[in-house]
Amino acid sequence: MRAVRDTCPYPLKQQAGVVKMKIVAQVLDGTYGKPAVGVRAFFSRASGNGWATVAEAETSRDGCIEDWESWHLERGLYRIVFDSDSYFAGLGAVSAYPEVTVIFRIQNESVTFQVQVMLSAYSYSTYFGTLDGQRETQRNGDSL
Repeated sequence: MRAVRDTCPYPLKQQAGVVKMKIVAQVLDGTYGKPAVGVRAFFSRASGNGWATVAEAETSRDGCIEDWESWHLERGLYRIVFDSDSYFAGLGAVSAYPEVTVIFRIQNESVTFQVQVMLSAYSYSTYFGTLDGQRETQRNGDSL
């Protein structure tokens, strides 16, 4: 997968010393080797025994969800559901996975997180990490 920073604009600067978490999302089409344009995504936060919808968006021509890049998030458990069924139906294909759900926890207030999904009709892979200049790794014991 190409890094988000190669194709999606994202904010790295913080305003007036205020440190806030942010999220950058990108979907790539592994079948055709290009950004997945027009994938609907639903962004939710864990709330009680369920999920509270935070936002809905659609990927841009770069496969990015640009609407979420300027949001300030709080620590917690989040979920993004990508509608792969509609995306592949629009291409005249049938998908084995009608939706791809990525659930992740964010705990560090000074990081911009990235979620990448690579889709094909019969498989998908996900990546969750942080952007350059704010990089942390779980394998070193740091928490994301």
